[in-house]
Amino acid sequence: MKKIAGSLAMLLLTLSVCAQTNLQNLNQSLRYSRYSRISLKAIPVQTAPRVFNLQLVAEKIEENAQFEDYLFSYTIVNSFTHNITDDMIVALDKDLLKKDTESHFYFEETVEIPAEEEEAYVIFRATDTRQGDEYVYHIDLISPFVPEHPNFGAYYGNNIPFDQAFLNIEESLLFKSQEGVNLFSFYYPEEFPLPLPPMETKPAPVAKEVEVEEEGSFLVNTPRQFEKEGYYFIQSDTGSNTGILLKTAEKTFPRVSTWEEMIQMVTYISTRKEHEALLQAENKKRALDEYWIKMTRSEDTAKKLIKEYFRQIEFANILFTDFKEGWATDRGMVYTIMGPPQEVYFNVDKETWIYLPQDSNSKITFTFARVKNMLTPNYYKLNRSRAYQPEWFKTITAWRNGRMAF
Repeated sequence: MKKIAGSLAMLLLTLSVCAQTNLQNLNQSLRYSRYSRISLKAIPVQTAPRVFNLQLVAEKIEENAQFEDYLFSYTIVNSFTHNITDDMIVALDKDLLKKDTESHFYFEETVEIPAEEEEAYVIFRATDTRQGDEYVYHIDLISPFVPEHPNFGAYYGNNIPFDQAFLNIEESLLFKSQEGVNLFSFYYPEEFPLPLPPMETKPAPVAKEVEVEEEGSFLVNTPRQFEKEGYYFIQSDTGSNTGILLKTAEKTFPRVSTWEEMIQMVTYISTRKEHEALLQAENKKRALDEYWIKMTRSEDTAKKLIKEYFRQIEFANILFTDFKEGWATDRGMVYTIMGPPQEVYFNVDKETWIYLPQDSNSKITFTFARVKNMLTPNYYKLNRSRAYQPEWFKTITAWRNGRMAF
């Protein structure tokens, strides 16, 4: 394992800052920014009980991204409060790149977690040397929420690990495994209800049964096409709870494609009467046009607001899709209405968003509890409270008046 090199003063400065913190205190807000230049993902493939092949993927969002503009590194910690010191940080120099494609920088590192460590987390970082922005992404290797990871991986056609939360229907992925020649696929056509508002403390109804269709086995190292919209769970061992969740969506996703979808999505800023009228309208496009213009009292303002609102929906879909479309999750709902949080902090059992309103000295905090789920280790539910009501209604009023801009 390659340790930190001291050749770059900027790297040393970055590491000195990191050495004074821990995973719990790292602000990961750039993970959700609308203006990020790069997007990080760490994907573990478990090759032995305590051995992981870390696939460290950096998606290039800015055009013509240059490796020299970033300082990449990773760290393994045994808890969210484990202090990060210089000797724990592994610098990822250019000679460690496995691939440098038009859209990704890609590293692979093998790590072994000592037997005495009950938990382990990897922190993948990239520092933009031009302006000092630090991008952070972490994931559990061993934790109460993730006892083990799949021993196989999913890849695009160019052999870059699949780093999205969704796949458009009729697209293919390549699955690779060092153990066995078959994987097993299960399809879930289930549709889930929309989240309740943050101030609604009454529990949402939960389906007693979830429909599942066993699709049988398929060969690894052969492109596998997904033709149905819903979600799939891919496993190498049907006797375990470990696998890869894959949400499949229409070809236009994460963008909105139909008037019917748009009507569903405006529920967050609509009154019940308005939304019911939209649902019942025969001409959905005309009804939506009239809805936006009547709400903003200006055709120009309506056009700007429509663009802004559905841009938020698109980002929510990219960032928060799991077995539900991102906009329809708790985090996606808050993100759509409130915008990107100024501060984002994680702990093993929760995620905290902090907003700093320009017209107020007080912070607004949303806490999302991490819930154990067989299909995904990243399922979060908002801790709802009636205390959110004043700020939520205030923000929705701003949307309806065409005053939202992130």
